[in-house]
Amino acid sequence: MTLSSLSLKNFRIHTDTTINFSGNLNYIVGGNGYGKTSILESIYYLCTTKSCSTKSDLEAVSFGRDEFEVSGRFEVLTKDEVKVIYSIPESKKYYFRNSKLISKTSDIIGRFPVVLSTPLDHSITQGVPGERRKFIDSVISQASSTYLQILIDYNRTLRQRSSLLQSIKETKNYSLMGELDAWTEKLMQGGLEIIKHRVAFIKNFHPFVRNSYFRIMGEDEEPKITYYFLNDSSEDNIENRFKTLLDEKHNEELRRATNLVGPHRDNFIFELNGLNLKTYGSQGQHKTFQAVLRFAEFCYLKEVTGRSPLFLLDDVFGEFDANRASKISEYLGEVGQAFVTLTDFGNFSFLKTSLEDKVIKLNRGEVVNA
Repeated sequence: MTLSSLSLKNFRIHTDTTINFSGNLNYIVGGNGYGKTSILESIYYLCTTKSCSTKSDLEAVSFGRDEFEVSGRFEVLTKDEVKVIYSIPESKKYYFRNSKLISKTSDIIGRFPVVLSTPLDHSITQGVPGERRKFIDSVISQASSTYLQILIDYNRTLRQRSSLLQSIKETKNYSLMGELDAWTEKLMQGGLEIIKHRVAFIKNFHPFVRNSYFRIMGEDEEPKITYYFLNDSSEDNIENRFKTLLDEKHNEELRRATNLVGPHRDNFIFELNGLNLKTYGSQGQHKTFQAVLRFAEFCYLKEVTGRSPLFLLDDVFGEFDANRASKISEYLGEVGQAFVTLTDFGNFSFLKTSLEDKVIKLNRGEVVNA
């Protein structure tokens, strides 16, 4: 799958920008504030219906304008014309595929697979468990619409059960306990499905992580991901453990009005040579592992979906020494279409380029050379 063209109207600094892309590497070059990251953000909108930079679509509208419009052409076996419009007066976003309005985000996620790598990826290996769950869930959701729906339903159950716990705490109305039991059963059913999907995913994903790590760093270090769920990493008696923990935490959940048991509390442990990366890893090892996860995500999604994802890399090469950056650049040249932002192309002599690559220079939201 490739994105052959992109048009932006009133999208951040871009008032009216149109770009035709190469099917290989596209280097987007410009100074800070010139609109490089906005190009990647707009592509992410087309692939997922949402921004990768902000939770508010309003922030993406150019100052003084009423709406933005992002449109692009995807080419797989057929051509897909996609358009995203956000209107401030209506406070509403519209997503069109081949002129047909799509109302459900879940109908789009995974149709145009995308991988985004940014300096903020440090939170995946160095941040709280929620950041690792977010990464894992995003990969599985693009590969499996079934998992995405299970996750949506589970999060809805969490909200409903949390609201009920809060109501019981405030009103002391214990006649609601029967309703709580029903929501607890629903939470366990959905939670078990999520855990089963994650267990299977880690087993399937690990070879991609291993291959990507060896491709960049050689075989001196052995990467590993361990899924830690329901206070353990064992796959034995999962349902019984779930029930036992719910029973043990029952009174505490009532006291704190919080869901304390389930896959929303799980963690994923990254290791190198048996050592916990978060605890013992150097900055270089963290940055390398973050890049490896994104390459592994790309290769995994390509195999599972049968489509080559769009690879977006925002200001990533400045994070590495020349040797690692050169290895990553060489690897990147083999994956397919990618979009790489750089502040100054001349400072990256280590980049492996080909005649089929394209350099797109920006100057304050305008394309000056492409």
